Amino acid sequence: MKFFRTLQRAWCAVLLAGLAACGGGGDSGTLRLALTDAPSCGFDAVNLTIQKVRVHQSSGASDADSGWSEVNLNPARRLNLLNLRNGVLFELGQTPLPTGKYTQLRLILADNSSADPLANSVLPTGGAEVALKTPSGQQSGVKANIDIDIAANKMADFVIDLDACKSIVSAGNSGQFLLKPVVNVLARYISGVAGFVDSVVANGSTSASLQQGGVAIKATAPDSSGRFLLQPVVPGRYVLVLTAPGRSTVVVTKVDVLADTVSTVGAAGVPLSLPPSPTGTVSGNAPANTLVRVLQPLTPALTDGTPTTVEVVGRFVYSTTGNYSYPLPVNPPLLAPYVAAPGPLVFTADTAAAGKYSLAASLTGFLDKLSVLAPLSAGSTITTNFNFP
Repeated sequence: MKFFRTLQRAWCAVLLAGLAACGGGGDSGTLRLALTDAPSCGFDAVNLTIQKVRVHQSSGASDADSGWSEVNLNPARRLNLLNLRNGVLFELGQTPLPTGKYTQLRLILADNSSADPLANSVLPTGGAEVALKTPSGQQSGVKANIDIDIAANKMADFVIDLDACKSIVSAGNSGQFLLKPVVNVLARYISGVAGFVDSVVANGSTSASLQQGGVAIKATAPDSSGRFLLQPVVPGRYVLVLTAPGRSTVVVTKVDVLADTVSTVGAAGVPLSLPPSPTGTVSGNAPANTLVRVLQPLTPALTDGTPTTVEVVGRFVYSTTGNYSYPLPVNPPLLAPYVAAPGPLVFTADTAAAGKYSLAASLTGFLDKLSVLAPLSAGSTITTNFNFP
């Protein structure tokens, strides 16, 4: 399983599901790129200094091979990824490219040097700013697999979505943090989903995500007013999942995202509420670089008879100890089928799903592992260790 997870504008739109003509010349087209971010758990800032973006037609090309094309930022730009949420994009630039299919992208970062020791850094909530270690990020680049067709006289318009929550890994009790990037590159669609959560949970710790098959496709954190915007999103049907520490999970099913449309969830002026819930804890150990996700199965009778699983949380284990620990709500999740605004959402407690979770562990080069847990109760801890293979 892979997790490589805007203000509305009239863009020259999109490839893959319909990139439209914008300009170019001869046997070349144009690639335009922007950067956005998903939620970042436990940080007040995640800073990256970006020098360039490179693309190649071979997914196996090394950084020293010929055939790379580049979008250069001159000078390099230091960005706080947390400013790039709720549809906000940073324009990286554009470059003409020979026609053809491009399958590899690399985001090149500046060095943390003696002259600029915090070129790449994080600011933990309640802590001090520390350097972010970026193994291979500077030399070969943060790598992502892509599928971009460059056509003659057309613009391919794409967004690099870097999930800071999954990409920043704590090195145990050392106080150090590592970048293990989870990156998704998607066409710059106008379509998306917007809504509001109650101001009491508009604190930076709440997550709003659009999911398919238990995988978060697009995620963000509501702003200080409670507003969230999940954009750009490929048109289709999604499940909207809202989570917050010490709060019941809220799920809106059958959310249809239409082309060139931002769908609004919830009645106007009525924010979505996440009621308080007691918590239990799931914890354990796994090899370094393992991504451990918490999944919750929902009752089919409440999801149109279709088995539905949602991701509640997912992060890499501590890089030095391999440990992970997630506090989870034990009260039932609240489910409502999507109704277009201004119709109200009618929520039902999925009592059969209360405290029921499974863990999915992923490590590059190995088959995923799944562990179904016993029901979690308030104040309890369930320990599950993973070994590969």
